[in-house]
Amino acid sequence: MQRPLLTLLIRLHLYVGLFVGPFILIAALSGLIYALTPQLESRLYAEQLFVDSGGPSLPLARQIEVAQAHIGEAATLSAVRPAPRPGTTTRVMFSASELGPSESRAVFIDPVTAEIRGDLLVYGTTGILPLRTWLDQFHRSLLLGEPGRIYSELAASWLWVAALGGLALWVIRRQGNRKASVARTQPLRRWHATLGLWLVVGLLFFSATGLTWSRWAGDNISVARAALGMSTPSVSTALTGEPVAPTGEHAHHAGMQMAATEPSDSALFDAVLAAARHAGIDAGKLEIVPAAGPDRAWTVTEIDRSWPTQVDAVAIDPRSLTVTDRIDFATFPLAAKLTRWGIDAHMGSLFGLANQLLLAVTALGLVTLVIWGYLVWWRRRSPVRSAGVLTALRDLSPAARALTVALAALFGYCLPVLGGSLLVFLVVELALGGAQHTDRKALRQPG
Repeated sequence: MQRPLLTLLIRLHLYVGLFVGPFILIAALSGLIYALTPQLESRLYAEQLFVDSGGPSLPLARQIEVAQAHIGEAATLSAVRPAPRPGTTTRVMFSASELGPSESRAVFIDPVTAEIRGDLLVYGTTGILPLRTWLDQFHRSLLLGEPGRIYSELAASWLWVAALGGLALWVIRRQGNRKASVARTQPLRRWHATLGLWLVVGLLFFSATGLTWSRWAGDNISVARAALGMSTPSVSTALTGEPVAPTGEHAHHAGMQMAATEPSDSALFDAVLAAARHAGIDAGKLEIVPAAGPDRAWTVTEIDRSWPTQVDAVAIDPRSLTVTDRIDFATFPLAAKLTRWGIDAHMGSLFGLANQLLLAVTALGLVTLVIWGYLVWWRRRSPVRSAGVLTALRDLSPAARALTVALAALFGYCLPVLGGSLLVFLVVELALGGAQHTDRKALRQPG
């Protein structure tokens, strides 16, 4: 069975490299650039992020009033991120109907002088600024919006197959005692295989974490985690009793309902923050979100994704300033913790500069791996058509063939983009095989 299996792996590895390789290459290059930009972002937006003034910070209420006066009626106050440490700015964040999903308009305030330091669009929980937002969107969707996410999911869906397939090919060839001949005749292929071995763990990590937040496979992963009781917990904001505050007309932002906080409510930010600190929310980086409706609590959430991870959250009743619910990262299910750490490591924020450099080296290695793979194919290409996936599948034993088809169906169902593209591979192979058979038949006909 080893020869048909080897043929099947070689052909599938070739298909992934030829047809998915360009998408993997784009994802690796954009990810490489993204991993190296936090320091550049800090320099580029230094005026908005940092201040020289020293002394005690003004109340959040005063800082919010300045930001609201600057914004006017153009947007709705949605959250506040107090200055995480001396020398940094407070972010007063606003939602607006014209903003995209997960986007906010942030007014940067000097917490000591209440001077406005800038007004920028920020994105996501990490609050990345315009440069990294552009890179993030390019990495995720090629700036094509939701349809463009097919490209990144295609790359993530096949990357683990290419990595494990390459590892299996190396093992089979080692067992067949072919290493010496490969080393003598094809050093480029040897380099490609050796680099793949060094990178296999990193490639599997990229694939797994990329699939976690992908569009279709990510939804299936979320459903599976929920069924197993491994979902990431969220703090409940439900309250009972008298209404807290009216809901504003611009309540919708990034899939969440947020209240229109009146100027008179700004004083509550200081009180809610003090209550959260008393409840043990001690991270420097945190976000205060006002009530999303008359029967909802305010939330204070830690957003420090570095190590050790601080993402605890509390819900606070603004009438009594008591904690009505809380979640602590220490009590998260293991799968939720691994997901959190995996995503943060994928973004380069978990271990700081060391994390960024490791990502950059792995991404650069992946770029090299794809290029070397194309060079190996170019040098070995032959006008004689070798056995395809379907031919190799037919040559497997019945049990091996049934197992292979079952696994393909299972992974195709769980990873829809992988399943759909696999069908495309097979259809193209059938079409090309039929065309070549027709050509050969025509050549055999008498002229």
